[in-house]
Amino acid sequence: MTISLRALSLATVLAFGTLSGAAFAQDNPEVGGAPMFADKNIVENAVNSADHTTLVAAVQAAGLVDTLQGAGPFTVLAPVNAAFEALPAGTVENLLKPENKDMLTKVLTCHVIAAKALSTDIAKMVADDGGEHVVDTVGGCKLTLKDEGGKITVTDENGTTANVTIADVVQSNGVIHVIDAVLTPKM
Repeated sequence: MTISLRALSLATVLAFGTLSGAAFAQDNPEVGGAPMFADKNIVENAVNSADHTTLVAAVQAAGLVDTLQGAGPFTVLAPVNAAFEALPAGTVENLLKPENKDMLTKVLTCHVIAAKALSTDIAKMVADDGGEHVVDTVGGCKLTLKDEGGKITVTDENGTTANVTIADVVQSNGVIHVIDAVLTPKM
């Protein structure tokens, strides 16, 4: 299920920050058709990406906006809308129900690492550890990072592997790496 940015209320958009920009980081790639600004935080940038409307809605439903607007540093592995759509039918709708807020929070925080790790940092950690590096997430999940010939992959505790499709989107409070799959905690 994709949730359109238009479906979000004005109050939601205001809670995430303004939609227009500040200083653009020349090295930052566009994400979801929008420029990403190094002087904006993770949430302020994510709200502008057309590829992350489901993630933004989920972050709001989980009550994680203030956390991800905090000082950090954070590394966020940000699944695109298509990653959420690839989940079994009804999964996203079920997670977005108020009674499932704890599980939604757990899933989302399994995509957040409490450090700023650029792809070069990840590649070095992987090399130093002999081919893969296990990292703990804010949600208590363990993710296995690999460098597959210059492409970073992330595997969750259930064996789901996500590819980093856009790396090193620098934020004021960390970095975003766009991924093509939703990572889930071990059940």
